[in-house]
Amino acid sequence: MNIYVGNLSLETTEDELRKEFAAFGEVTSVTIMNDKYIGSGRPTGYGFVEMTSKSEGMDAIAGLAGKKVRDMPLSVVGALPLSDKKGIKPINLKNQVRSNKSRQRKFQVV
Repeated sequence: MNIYVGNLSLETTEDELRKEFAAFGEVTSVTIMNDKYIGSGRPTGYGFVEMTSKSEGMDAIAGLAGKKVRDMPLSVVGALPLSDKKGIKPINLKNQVRSNKSRQRKFQVV
């Protein structure tokens, strides 16, 4: 189960987060997001924790929601899977009707 963890202190480490969640079950991965795309690499205050089973993840969400870590109350919810694309149709831009296609320039003969 993938879990979103928000409102993290900027000093929180992945090891600290792993220890908090390990009390509820096996932690597969911990990722604290950073703004490496703009160049500073500083943490952004949120991350994701992946646990092996959904029941352990739900227990962790219930047990850690609002708990203070480094004086910041955690915001913890189940994250949506990024790879599960069931029921989503791909966008086919080539067959889309363009709204301005019917508008054509009319030249006046002078």
